[in-house]
Amino acid sequence: MRLVIGVVLVVLLVPAVGAAHIERASYWPDPAPDCSITPCAGGSVPAARSLSSALKRTKVGRTRVVCQGNSLALLKASIKRARRRGYDIRPTDHRALSARAARLLLRINRKLFPQCRYHEIQPAVTASHNDDRVVVMPGLYTEPTARAAKTHDPACARYLINNDKGETGAVSYAYQFHCPNDQNLIAVMGRAIGAGKDPSPPLVDRHDIPNLGPCIRCNLQIEGSGVSADDVVIDAGRVASGNWGPRGSVKDVGIRVDRADGFVLRGVTVRHAGEHDIYALESDGYLLDRFKAYWAGEYGVLTFVEDHGLMQNCDAVGAGDSGLYPGAGADTGVERDRRFYPDFRYSQEIRFCDSHHNLGGYSGTDGNATHIDHNNFYDNTLGFTTDVFTSPGHPGFPQDSDLIENNNFCSNNFNPYVKGSLIAASEPEPVGVGLWIAGGNDNVIRNNHFWDNWRRGAMLFAAPDAAICSPVIGRTVTGCDPSKVSTSYGNRFYGNTMGVAPDGTVAPNGMDFWWDSFLGNTGNCWYGNHAAPSQYVTTSPNSLPSCANGTAPSTSVGTADLVNETELGSCLAATELGGYNPTLCPWFITPPKPGPSSAAATTAARGATASWLASHPDERARLCSLYRTGKTAACAGTKTAAAP
Repeated sequence: MRLVIGVVLVVLLVPAVGAAHIERASYWPDPAPDCSITPCAGGSVPAARSLSSALKRTKVGRTRVVCQGNSLALLKASIKRARRRGYDIRPTDHRALSARAARLLLRINRKLFPQCRYHEIQPAVTASHNDDRVVVMPGLYTEPTARAAKTHDPACARYLINNDKGETGAVSYAYQFHCPNDQNLIAVMGRAIGAGKDPSPPLVDRHDIPNLGPCIRCNLQIEGSGVSADDVVIDAGRVASGNWGPRGSVKDVGIRVDRADGFVLRGVTVRHAGEHDIYALESDGYLLDRFKAYWAGEYGVLTFVEDHGLMQNCDAVGAGDSGLYPGAGADTGVERDRRFYPDFRYSQEIRFCDSHHNLGGYSGTDGNATHIDHNNFYDNTLGFTTDVFTSPGHPGFPQDSDLIENNNFCSNNFNPYVKGSLIAASEPEPVGVGLWIAGGNDNVIRNNHFWDNWRRGAMLFAAPDAAICSPVIGRTVTGCDPSKVSTSYGNRFYGNTMGVAPDGTVAPNGMDFWWDSFLGNTGNCWYGNHAAPSQYVTTSPNSLPSCANGTAPSTSVGTADLVNETELGSCLAATELGGYNPTLCPWFITPPKPGPSSAAATTAARGATASWLASHPDERARLCSLYRTGKTAACAGTKTAAAP
C-alpha cells in the first residue's frame, strides 16, 4: 500500500498544467552578500527605509514617485477615517492614528506629489536601478500598459526552455527579462542576463544560480505612502470585485520579484492574480511588510527558493491553494549541506499575519527551515500544510526543520468543495484540520493554540519516497530514493494548548492529534500539551509516544495504525477515481461541530472500523499485506503476501 498510496498521491497533488506559464527549474541563491554594489545586497533580511527618507536627496538611491490625479484627496479621506475609527493592519491588528502621525504623513505626501512623474508602477520600476525606490501614492493601479502586453508572446518564444519536470516550454529568466509583462502585471527583474545557456537538463545540485548576471535592480524598495495597505491597490483582474471575488484575472502574477536581492515591499494591497499575487523567486534577502494579498488563483504570496526572507504584518485571503507559501526555502536546517550553510539557521520567517478563507492558510512544499510565529490561521479548509508530494521542481527533499510556535489555528472548517464556492480547490485537502505535516522531518510545533477545528487539530503522516520519485511514475528528484522512506522522522509537538482559545474559551477540536504511526518512523514525540480544565488531550492512536517528555526520542517507533492508514488510502484512492468524492472519503464533507462527546464518538468510530476489519478477513489480509503491518497487533496472525 505504501507504493500504491505514493502513486495515487503524485496523480492527485501535482497541479495540472493548463494555459498558465510553465515555471523554470530554480536554484537557491548564494547566501553570501553581493558586495559588487554598495551597500551590499543579500546576505540578510533587508531593512526598510522610512517614507520620510524618500525626501532626503543625500540618501543612497533615487526615488521615483507614482501617483493618481486624486492621490492626495484619497489620502486625506483615509486619514480622516483612521483618525475617527482607526485602521487595520490585518483583521486582528487594529491600530489608531495619532494626530501627530497624521500631520506628518500628510506633509510627506504633499512634498512627494509634485515629484510624481509616473501614473503606472511598471515604468517606474523599469527606470529604477540598484538602491532606488518607488513610492506609490494612494490610488487604484490597474497598469493598463502591462495589461495590454501579449501573453505567450511569440517575440520571446526563443527563450523557452525545458524544466526539471520534463516539461517543454518553460519560461526562462531571459524570457521574463525580455517580456516582463507577458506573465506579470508588475515585474522586478533584479539582474542582467548572465553569460551562457541554462543548463539542460537542470543541474542536480540546486545550490547557486547558474548564469547569474550582475545586479541592476538589487536593494529596490517599493512602498505605498498611505495610512495602510488599503490605500494603494494593485489589481491584476476584475476591479469591480473589490477585495472579493470573482477574480477575472488578466495576468498570472501581480508583482514578480525575480533575482532581486535585498528587495522590500510594503504598504500595498495586491489582488486578483490568476496564480500568485506576490511572487519572489531566486532572491537572497527580502522583506514583505504591511501588505495584503487577496483572491489569487493559487497563492497570495509565493516565495520560492528564497533565503534571508521575512514576511510580516499581513492579511492573506481567498487563495485557491494557500494564502502564504514559502516553498523550497534554502535548506539551512538539520539536513543542510554544510558546504553552503555551515551553521543551522532559519532561512525565512513569517510573523504577525492573518491567513484566512483560503484552501490552506499556509503551504510550503519542501518549505525548509522556516520560522512561523505569532500568526492566525483561521476559517481555511486546512490551516497549515507542509508537504513533499509536489516536490518535483522543488529543491530540498525531504522537508525539514520548520519551527511553528505561538500561532493560533482555529475554526479551519471552510468547505470549498460545496456547490457555489467562490474558491476552486487546487488540490485535495481535508475540511476541518488545523495543521498537517504531510511528510517532513525535525519540525517543532510548540506553544500554539488549536481550537474549534472540527476534524482534527494536528496531523502527521509519512510519504514514502516512491510517492515522489520512482520508475513507475517516471520521475527523479534529488535526494529521493524509491526504496526508502525519507519522511517523517523527529517531529516534536509540545507545549500546545488544545481545544482552548487564548482567552480561555473552550472550543474542542474533533480530535487533537492524529498520526498514521507509519511503520518504522522514529523520533516523533508528543508531550506537555494541554487541554481545557477537566478535559484531556484526544489522540489517534489512543496513545502517542511522549518520549519521556522529549528526552528519549529513540523510544518512538511507528508500528502502523491500520485504521488511520486505511483512511489515507481510501481518501486518496477516492479522489483518483472520481474527483473530490465525499461518498468515499470524509475529508470533503464538513465535519459536525465537536461537542463533549466528540472524543467518545471518534473512539467508537475507530472501534467500528476495527470490527469491520475483523469481520472481513480477506480485506484485512489485503490491507495488512499492503501496509506491511503483519507484525503489528492489528495484523497478528494474519497471513500476508509480499507487498508490492
